[in-house]
Amino acid sequence: MEKQGAGAMGISEAREVLIASCFQSWLAKDRAKFMESFSSDAEYIESWGPAYRGLAEIAKWFDDWNMQNRVLQWDISRFWHDGNVCICEWRFKCECGGVNHGFDGASVVEFDGEGRIAKLKEFQSKTPNHYPYE
Repeated sequence: MEKQGAGAMGISEAREVLIASCFQSWLAKDRAKFMESFSSDAEYIESWGPAYRGLAEIAKWFDDWNMQNRVLQWDISRFWHDGNVCICEWRFKCECGGVNHGFDGASVVEFDGEGRIAKLKEFQSKTPNHYPYE
């Protein structure tokens, strides 16, 4: 991991902290914390298809979604780094319309030159897993 001087946070660690903060902002419904994670022309693609371009659309989606739903858990289990891309694996739980949902997932996160999220694309894995040959 790169270090930028004694006691300074490395680039990979800073990206991990930013992603974790972004995800945790959903639990707190903290719009300001969520929005500061993204570049002005960022793109966010949800695991089931909807995509949002630019801060205005991303903010509207955050506000609209949080009016009637809530995130209960969004825990990251591990990260991988390659150049300006970070991939993280996570477990997500939410309440939507009074019904609890959950799944495992991964996000491919691209960063801009300022260290903000330029593109985040989610992928979903249904849980619980089943083993049809056991």
